[in-house]
Amino acid sequence: MLAPLLFVFFVGLASVARAQIGKDLNCTKNDGTDDVYTDRALICSNTQKDAVCEVLYPKNPDYPTVGGKEARPSNCFSKDGTELDQDMQKTAAATCAKTCGLCCITDAYKCDDAKFPRIKCSGVTNAQCQSPEWRTIIASDCPSACGFCNEGGCVDSVVECANDRSICTTVGMQDFVNQYCQKTCDRCASTTAANSNGGAVTTPSSGGGSCTSYQADSSTACASWATNGFCTNTFYTLAQRKAYCARTCRIC
Repeated sequence: MLAPLLFVFFVGLASVARAQIGKDLNCTKNDGTDDVYTDRALICSNTQKDAVCEVLYPKNPDYPTVGGKEARPSNCFSKDGTELDQDMQKTAAATCAKTCGLCCITDAYKCDDAKFPRIKCSGVTNAQCQSPEWRTIIASDCPSACGFCNEGGCVDSVVECANDRSICTTVGMQDFVNQYCQKTCDRCASTTAANSNGGAVTTPSSGGGSCTSYQADSSTACASWATNGFCTNTFYTLAQRKAYCARTCRIC
């Protein structure tokens, strides 16, 4: 009789030790064994101070971690700890999304990426989200990867631009702000493409909305031409640039 009781006891201990995320599986994936939090679960910042969020949403017994399976604080998604409550979840996402591991359902991260992105959206890193070389490309093609869903495809390449808006009207800085501070200085009149060497190439908007596909380049030299400014060189008409390098220059 003792052996079966011991078996039940140890099985119970194992189930307690193996934490489970619970009913709310937003921002999780299955790793083959358990549901675990993705990096998108904690990619954002809380809109409330972290200390305030810790009071509003006490850990249970630990807070979510990337790759972890800690149970969320129950009031992040429920009134009674059992049934999902969308209002509770929305409130948590709007105030303490990182604490609750709900960053992926916030407005900044919940949107569709381009059907034919120039880069692999799932491979975008936090470093790329901050990189002047990649931010405009990501905003256009993979906005959900960096929290750019509300930016309309227009972001500053340099994140510090917004720290001093006077730069927008500073004489001698206009070339800089036109390229790197388009969001802050209202200069978003172009789209950005990646050349074959992985660099960024700023290209004129076609004026016909965004494309999901482009006609093939007719020249094999487009990558080097783009690096030398062909895509934005108004010496050539838009029709000429499209005829030779529509795909490289991302011209609709």
